[in-house]
Amino acid sequence: MLIAQLSDPHVTTGPLATDQASGLHRALGRVLALRPRPDCVVITGDLVGNGRPDEYVALREIIGRFPLPVHLALGNHDDRESLLDTFGGTPYLGGGFLAYYHVDHPDGTLVVLDSLAPGDDAGRLGDEQLGWLDGVLAGRPDVPAVVCLHHPPVPVGMAAMDAIRLADADAFAAVIARHPHVVRVAAGHLHRPVTSAFAGTVLTTAPSTWVQVSLTMTDEPEIGLVAEPTAFLLHRVDGDGCVTHTVQVSHAAGPTCWF
Repeated sequence: MLIAQLSDPHVTTGPLATDQASGLHRALGRVLALRPRPDCVVITGDLVGNGRPDEYVALREIIGRFPLPVHLALGNHDDRESLLDTFGGTPYLGGGFLAYYHVDHPDGTLVVLDSLAPGDDAGRLGDEQLGWLDGVLAGRPDVPAVVCLHHPPVPVGMAAMDAIRLADADAFAAVIARHPHVVRVAAGHLHRPVTSAFAGTVLTTAPSTWVQVSLTMTDEPEIGLVAEPTAFLLHRVDGDGCVTHTVQVSHAAGPTCWF
C-alpha cells in the first residue's frame, strides 16, 4: 500500500493566493507521476489559511478533479464547521460527518484524527476521540495501520513549534503503544520533514507544499518562513512495516502530471 502524505497547503483566496494554490496543485501533479501511483493521498492539516468558507471552496476546486482518493485532516488554521459544510459526507472525510475517521484498505488501515483545539494553536485529541481510536485500532490488529494528525506529539527542539504541539501527547502515546501494528504516525504542522521514535513506532512529519519553517533551534518566539524546496512523503506500507520516502516537488526535475 502506498500513501502520499501532503501537508500544510494553507490554501486561501484573494490577490496573494497564487503560491498556496499552485504549490498544492504542483504537489498533486507530482503524486500522479509516481509509478506505481499511490493508493491514496492524505493532507495532514492546515488545509486553508484562515478557516473561511470561501477557502474550502477553493480547496475543493483544486482537489475536485484529482483522480486518486484524497483524505483531509484538520489543522490549527482550519475551521471544523466550515470543513464539514464543504466536505461532510464525502470520501474526503471517509464518507462521514466527523473530522476524525478511518478508511479500511485491503492492505492497511488509514486513521485520520482531529487535533484542532479552537482558539489555541496547540492541538488536543480528547478522551472521546482517543477512546474511539483505541477501538478502531483494536478492530483490525492483523493489518498495518497508519495514524495521521496535524500536531506532532513530541518536541523537536524548535521552541516556537514545540510550544504548540499536541497537548495530550501522553494519552495519545498510551493508545498507540497498545497497538503494535501501528507502523507509522504521520503529522504535519512543522513545515519540515522530521523523524522520531514515538510510542513503539515511528513518527514522521511532512514538509509543506507551500513554504517551510526555518530550522531555528533556539528560544526565539518568532517562527520564520523560508523558501526551501517543497516536498511530500510517500509511505510504503506492507506486512513488514513502513518505509517513508521524501519526494521533492519544487526545485526538482522529476516528472509531473496535469489534471
